[in-house]
Amino acid sequence: MSAIRVLLVDDEPDIREVADISLCLDDEFEVRTCASGSEALRLAAEWSPSVILLDAEMPVMDGAATLAQLRQNASTAGIPVLFMTARALADDIARFMALGAQAVISKPFEPMTLSVLVRSYLAEPETNVTRH
Repeated sequence: MSAIRVLLVDDEPDIREVADISLCLDDEFEVRTCASGSEALRLAAEWSPSVILLDAEMPVMDGAATLAQLRQNASTAGIPVLFMTARALADDIARFMALGAQAVISKPFEPMTLSVLVRSYLAEPETNVTRH
């Protein structure tokens, strides 16, 4: 089976580190991380990830702006995006879904089950239920 490429985008180094370690518990995941929306746009176009975990709140270019630009580029338009956010109320989830996210993962996430959670979203397209 080919690797599941996960691009993790978060401006917080600690969250990137914990999520990277968590995702790598799954031997089939190949993970790359970056700290900004602009870096995510470049990496997504070059690397073609299977899924993008995107922080909603980042300086300069937030998750919504990053997703909008991903959707405008033919090479990245179809990549599933899962928002990761501490703002996971029903209105927030609805807004992220309306922007084109596949799902929302609330922070703080459970490190030991993050890879299972990501797999479940990939297996269930267009799920809008937030899981912890």
